[in-house]
Amino acid sequence: MQARDLMLTPGNARRIARQLAGMRGAAMKLGQLLSMETGDMLPPEIAEPLARLRANADFMPPKQLKTALARNYGPDFLKRFHKFDVSPIAAASIGQVHRATAPDGRDMALKIQYPGIRQSIDADLANLGLLLRHSGLLPAGIDLDQLLDEAARQLHDEADYAREARYTTRFGSLLAEDPGMAVPQHHPDFSTDDILAMSFMPSRPFEVLETADQATRDTAITRLFDLFLRELFDWRLVQTDPNLANYRWAPSEQRIVLLDFGAARDVPDAHVSGLRALLAAALEADLDGIGVALEDLGYIGPATPPALRKAILDLATKALPIITQESFDFADSAFAANLRDEAMALGRSIEQTEVPPVSLLLLQRKAAGLFLTAIRMRARVRVRDLVQSRIAR
Repeated sequence: MQARDLMLTPGNARRIARQLAGMRGAAMKLGQLLSMETGDMLPPEIAEPLARLRANADFMPPKQLKTALARNYGPDFLKRFHKFDVSPIAAASIGQVHRATAPDGRDMALKIQYPGIRQSIDADLANLGLLLRHSGLLPAGIDLDQLLDEAARQLHDEADYAREARYTTRFGSLLAEDPGMAVPQHHPDFSTDDILAMSFMPSRPFEVLETADQATRDTAITRLFDLFLRELFDWRLVQTDPNLANYRWAPSEQRIVLLDFGAARDVPDAHVSGLRALLAAALEADLDGIGVALEDLGYIGPATPPALRKAILDLATKALPIITQESFDFADSAFAANLRDEAMALGRSIEQTEVPPVSLLLLQRKAAGLFLTAIRMRARVRVRDLVQSRIAR
């Protein structure tokens, strides 16, 4: 029996799940990064507890919520509000959201950070690293130290509500004239280090579009594709988290509400120029140009075996219809399934290939999330026209 087999007894699997739950924010963030590097090929002993963490949000007990509010607003915190809803309307890895009304009538969403989350990030990640190193569960070739450093950086960024407020304001300014998009307004007079106050924007989960008519689905997904291209090539500023909960749908205005800019980041010039070259080559179905662009971006390098290089280029070739067809129908489930299976097979070869910078993998993850959303919505998108328009600028 191998050491890994000993670790995967039912008792040890339950222990790993409990320990991951105790480090919720750190575990979820590291799980996201591991998934990016392994093509979502995490062992079930890691993947399943992480899936449960994403699905089962834990809310603060009322006493803890009261303590958090008093620490940030003072003992008479309720006097700050005309109305405060004690039942959360949302929860995530590092905080939960409450609706409140200011005395002047402003309808607000308050994002309240779990107590002690910022202080526990580094210790939780160190403990998580020890757990994973001794578990024998990590795929070969994973640079865990690099991923732990990146997870720490991202978590500290996302726990920095002043930073998120700045990015929320930047996106709000950039999209102020776009009738198809809306960004909450930041309310600094109700914001603190632990609480981010924004305008509440009535909307519904983005998933409601699954039952909308074809034209509405097409319009919504086209807007998301165009937004991503604007982020990359016009603004060089991308909200990198593809979580569908970050998008909402406002039926009365027929617009998309964008939430949660904690994962926003500026894009390096080298990534922008490399991705522009890659898409330009893809538009022309120029396989040599695609290969050069992938080399420049770091997906292919001197250490890449010829067979793996060919597999990467074959995958790129099979994805070309998305960008070369006049309009691509994401309802073609067979195409999507084949592409996904080949991508996951490449993920299993992680130990044999070059790994591009995590900052680029974040953009790849955002693009993959967008494609999955388009498939889910069975949208028809003129991707070619959108790409031609943006990379020509």
